[in-house]
Amino acid sequence: MTQGPRARLIEGAIELVREQGVHGAGLAALLDRSSASRNSLYQHFPSGKSELVVTATEVAGRRMSTVIEAMTRTGEPEDWIVALVGWWKQALESSAYVAGCPIVGAALAESEPGVQAAAGNAFAGWAEVLAAALASRGVDAARASSLASFVISAVEGAIVQARATKSTRPLDDVRDNLVILLRAG
Repeated sequence: MTQGPRARLIEGAIELVREQGVHGAGLAALLDRSSASRNSLYQHFPSGKSELVVTATEVAGRRMSTVIEAMTRTGEPEDWIVALVGWWKQALESSAYVAGCPIVGAALAESEPGVQAAAGNAFAGWAEVLAAALASRGVDAARASSLASFVISAVEGAIVQARATKSTRPLDDVRDNLVILLRAG
């Protein structure tokens, strides 16, 4: 089934923010990437680009929450880290390091408070999912929350470094060190 203009606009916004950040994702590029008209944009997102990017950030955030939930259903916390880092390595390599995390792109949009808030909510949501999984494995709730936030920060930072260096080495380093940390307790 072919996607309608709303879904194409959201997908196009996610892709462009992954590649160029919010400010690099201009309106003309969004419309071109989405194969949508300006009328379609304003029909589905009356407030324009900002509303579209907020929605795209929320959608991308929910998708990654689903990925993290799936990864934490089985195995041990170390396995989750290996899976998460592997997922990001594949995503970066398949895009030749052009497309990173759309939530990071949204988080850096200082002049777009709604977009930044959506990014903050996405990061918090991921940490909550991971913290709940850690707590289900017997980690104290406060420690689980702190550790989950740290894991998200470390992985996201490694994604940024991997894009800059065109290498998965930062992700490998994060994976190796987080596995040691999780095994230690």
